[in-house]
Parts: sequence; structure tokens; C-alpha cells
Amino acid sequence: MPSAFNFNASPFDCLNVSERQLVRDSIDVAYFPQGTAILDTDTQPTHLFIVIKGYVQQIEDDEVVATFGPDDSFDGRGLVTGKVADRFVAAEEVVAYQLAKDTVTNLIHTNATFGALLFSDLSNKLNALSKRHNEHELQSLTMAEVHQAFMRPVHVVDAGSDVVTVVRQMAKQNLDAVLVEDHASTPVRMGLFSNSGLQGAILSETPLDQLPIRELASFPLITVSPKAHVFDALTAMIRHKVRRLVVVDGESTEPRILGLLEQLDLLSFLSNHSHLISLQIAEAQDLSSLKKAAEQITRLITLLHRGGTRVAQIARLVQELNARLFERTWQLIAPAELQANSCLFVMGSEGRGEQLLKTDQDNGLVWRNGYQPPEDLAEICARFSNALMDFGYPECPGQIMINNPLWRHDEDGFVHMIKAWLMMPDADTLISLAVFMDSHPVAGDTSLLGNVRQAIQNAIASQAAGNDAVLARFASAMDAFNTSRGWWNRLLHLNHQDPKRLNLKKAGLFPLVHGVRSMALASQIEAVGTVDRIDALIAAGKLSAVMGNELKDCLHLFMSLKLSAGLHELEAGREASSHIYPDRLSPLDRDLLKDALGVIKQFKSVLRHQFHLEAM
Repeated sequence: MPSAFNFNASPFDCLNVSERQLVRDSIDVAYFPQGTAILDTDTQPTHLFIVIKGYVQQIEDDEVVATFGPDDSFDGRGLVTGKVADRFVAAEEVVAYQLAKDTVTNLIHTNATFGALLFSDLSNKLNALSKRHNEHELQSLTMAEVHQAFMRPVHVVDAGSDVVTVVRQMAKQNLDAVLVEDHASTPVRMGLFSNSGLQGAILSETPLDQLPIRELASFPLITVSPKAHVFDALTAMIRHKVRRLVVVDGESTEPRILGLLEQLDLLSFLSNHSHLISLQIAEAQDLSSLKKAAEQITRLITLLHRGGTRVAQIARLVQELNARLFERTWQLIAPAELQANSCLFVMGSEGRGEQLLKTDQDNGLVWRNGYQPPEDLAEICARFSNALMDFGYPECPGQIMINNPLWRHDEDGFVHMIKAWLMMPDADTLISLAVFMDSHPVAGDTSLLGNVRQAIQNAIASQAAGNDAVLARFASAMDAFNTSRGWWNRLLHLNHQDPKRLNLKKAGLFPLVHGVRSMALASQIEAVGTVDRIDALIAAGKLSAVMGNELKDCLHLFMSLKLSAGLHELEAGREASSHIYPDRLSPLDRDLLKDALGVIKQFKSVLRHQFHLEAM
């Protein structure tokens, strides 16, 4: 066997040393001219194929449903079931490894992960992948760099200042430590004084108002580079028996002090970094401080994702942090009376708790019936929208934002507007209705949004009762971004110089989310999150448990792939989008993506049958 066999490609990357040797001893190389049927329908397969060169198309009912390229393997399922379900044809000259069926069977019996990744359904593949990831996790928060952790601002005092004066400054500014600059020394030296130094001051025989702070400060500073790993910073604290490090950028012409790294903050960062961001938001006294906290949220997402945290957990955490950020921003901008008599809410993926990286703003404002908002309400809302844009949350192209008068009303105003959408629905109003169905309160009197949602839910139920056309029209929006036949073949086009992008939101996320939303609307389910809606639909007997669980797996897979691609775009200096390049994915991720999009295809068929969309 050629020595170039790629054991880093799934599912072979889970094999141990002896299992890899078994593969080496059992594998052959085969050549197939363009157009050759490598496997035909209803035949009994004898080998598992792993593509070395070229592309193989999987054809079902004359439609190309999958394309396999280098390092992809096929047809594991047919090998296990004993019969090939589809045709596999060489789209160009193909060179492939052949692994005998007996060897594959042995590997499946000795390695459950290999078997799951080879032929199981999407859920079992993801479970196997999750277990393997936990076993081989390479990155954690300990590998984060110091500049990504929370640094406290520095305050410098003159070394000749007396202890009483310095302690008063520390108490006034709520500081635990200050830097001490000693100009009496040549060259000028820098030290640190903290609350722990007060014990020495009290025990000194010199009156505190006459005791220079230089007598109690620690010289020299114990410093750390902003690019050092936080694990190294923690090690340095232990080595020097200190609780604080001074972060110094030594790469510039003149070293700059960036901040103080506290031991407690560092431990909090390692155990619960989100707590520090929440603390920053709560203590922020201006919008510039909130902007820094917003930047920390993106860093946290990066650390958690690369550290192996499940995407669903990241999304829930981000929803809470964003809610606190929006709430504090609103508190700094809106007058107290407006805050008490209104409810600021978010919508769309933010409202569902499925947003990760910063995306378009979707928000609105509802105020109490009878309350008269301030005359400068438009300016207040514009300042809020502009602040969020400054934090990195782009303006919504559809202007679903509180700086648009359409999305700020009293309680009755919202109810009347949405009832009008139901009476005369069109493409725009149906999308607006869908966005509002995902609303979630973040600031003010949350009961106001609850009142509006209940009134609208009643109106929708009344309007839809006996009128399947309303629900069908709403559900039909799932095909707003429909693709034509043979979509997967185009995603892995043979013109390698022009790789095709896939808009994951259009191809997978939107039909999934909106389809579930439509079923929830038809069943009068009030849950907002997609997973919560799926669970409620399963409990109500409106969706099978098998399909429901597969949809949840698809949702999280799409979110994870979109997040990974978005982080790469941000690192390259581009805005995060919903696009991925399937031909750049690992063989395993491509396989999972194909399975997931296959589930979406089945789900759309279920929706078309339930809402009688074929007749539309």
C-alpha cells in the first residue's frame, strides 16, 4: 500500500496503531475511467472505497445527491447492509483505495467510533464525534493569551506621597492596588502598592500621614507580556508568590503598561470568563466601557468554541451577555421614566437564543398604553441603534430596529399593526410577523411585551382557525431561498479554480427555523427558541421524536459550521457572513453537512404535506 494513506481523514483518524496497521495490510489501489459505475444499485459491495484522486457522484433517481472527493470514503452504509442503494459513478478519472469488507467489519467490531462515523445516521455520528473531541481536546482557556483576559486599569501615584493620601485615593476610586513611580531613584523605578501593604504601614512606628508610600511598595514590578499564555501568567504568580502581575507591552519603542492582571480575575477567567464580562457591563458608566465589554464577548466565543464548548451552550451564554449589554446601553441612553414604562426587546436569532457572532440588529420598543413617550424619542432610539452599531452589531438591512417608527408603538399599536398584517398578508409582512414571533424582552417592564404577544397569539389563532390558507402562506416562506435539483454536485463543482460558496442560512438554517416556527404557530405553541419549539411539538405529538432530534442536531451543526467560518472571516479582516466553502471542509464535516441537508430535504417534504403547499 502507498505510504501516503491519510489517517487524519475521518473515520480513520479514530484508529489506534494496530488498527491502522490492519488497514495498511488490507488495502489495494483501483483505477476507474470517467463514466465508470464503481457501484451499482442493488449490487452487493465487497469493498469500502476511499478517493485518492478525482470525484465520484452518488446518483439517486437520476439526481446527483452527493459528490465524493479526495479523502472521502463511500459506501459504508451499503457495505454494512449488504446492498448498494444508489449508483456511484466516476465523474472523472478516479484513483481510489479499496478496503476489503472483512477488514471493515473487524474495525467496526473493535472500534465503535469508527463504525458510527462510517455508516450511522447524523445523530450517532455527532455523538461519536463529541466523545472523540472530548478525548482529544487540544485547546483550552489556559492557552488563551493574557491580552484576552480581563485587565484592570492602572493608577499611578508618586512614591513620595504619604500613605493616608494614597489610601484615600484608592478608596475613592475603589482600587485594590496602585503603581508607584519613584523619581528619586536613577533611573526612575516603578513599584506596586496594594491593600495588603497596609499591615506593614500600621506596624510601622512612623505616623501614616508622614510615611512615604515608597517605603511600603514592592520593587521592581513583576511583569508579563500581553502575548503570554494565561497559564504562564498563573505560573508566574505562583513562582513569585504575588497576586498581581503588571501587563507590559515590551515590543514597542518604549514599553507601555497596559493594565493589572489580578489572580482572582485570572482564575475567574479560567473558570467562568462570562462572569467578568457581565461584571464589566454592570459597572460600565459610559458607552466606551460597554464597547470594550462587547469586544470581550467575541473573544469569549472564540475561546469557548476552540476549547470544545458545545455551540448550544455558547449560544445561551451569548444571549444572556447580549441582553445585559443591550439593557445597560438602554439604561445609559434612555430616561428613567421611559425605561419604567416601556420594554425593549430583540427578535430573530437573537430572540431565539441562537445568535453567536454579532449580526444585524433586530429590535423594537413597546410602551404602556396611555403613557406619553418623551418628545425626543426618535433621537433616543437613534442613539441606541448607533451605539449598537459602534459595538459591532450592524444595521438591519430591513430596518427592523427601534430607530424605525414602524418598530416602536404602544401595546395597542403593535397589536393593531400585526392584525393588519394577518388580514392582508404579503411577503414582507409575513417575514415581519415571523421575526416578531421570535421576540424576547431585554430591558424595562417585560410584562408589556408579554401582553402584546398574548394578544397577537389570540389574533393569530382566531384568524387561522378554519383558514389553512393563512398558515400555508406563512409556511411557504421556507422556500424563499429554494435551490434547484443537483445542488450538492454544484457545491463541489469540478472546476476547482472557482470553488462554490454555500449560504448556510439559506440552504439549511432558514428552512429549518421557519419550518419549526410554522408548525409551532399552527399548534399555538408559545415557545420562542427553535429547540424549545421542537420539544413542544414532539410532546404534543405534532412531530416525531426521530425527526425532532435530527432537526436539533442539524441546527447545532449548522450553527457550528457557520461559527467556524465566521471566525475565520473575522481573523482575515472580513465581516462574518453565512457562507461556507464545502470543498474546504474536512471530509467528516462535509459528510455531516450532506446528512444534515438531507434531513432538511425530508423535513420540507413533511411541511409541504402538512400545509398542502403542493397546491399553492
